[in-house]
Amino acid sequence: KAQLLESGGGAVQFGGSLRLSCEASGHMGSRYCMAWFRRYPGQGREGVAGIDSDGITNYADSVKGRFTISQDKAKSTVYLQMNNLKPDDTAMYYCAAVQTTSPGVCLLWETLFGFWGQGTQVTVSS
Repeated sequence: KAQLLESGGGAVQFGGSLRLSCEASGHMGSRYCMAWFRRYPGQGREGVAGIDSDGITNYADSVKGRFTISQDKAKSTVYLQMNNLKPDDTAMYYCAAVQTTSPGVCLLWETLFGFWGQGTQVTVSS
């Protein structure tokens, strides 16, 4: 069973940057999708970015050109580099993972992911 541990959240000003990290432990298998979701207060989680075991990435329209997801397989870690942050990016960010059987774009559907981290808060002030 995989376990996910996020880090790197914090408070920044408008236009600032943060890098979130998600370290996976336990057995994930050779093929998987890992993703970042975020949750605004009182709302459900929305997909932000995903990466599969082959490095195929996809992003929510709201973060394209500002956020970059990457992975270091040797460290079993996925990163989310967030640049040009806006107050609308303020949310709790969660790392998620799911084992897959074939390559392809990771769909950012919350119900597809079986493993979740505890979340890390990102706050952007104007």
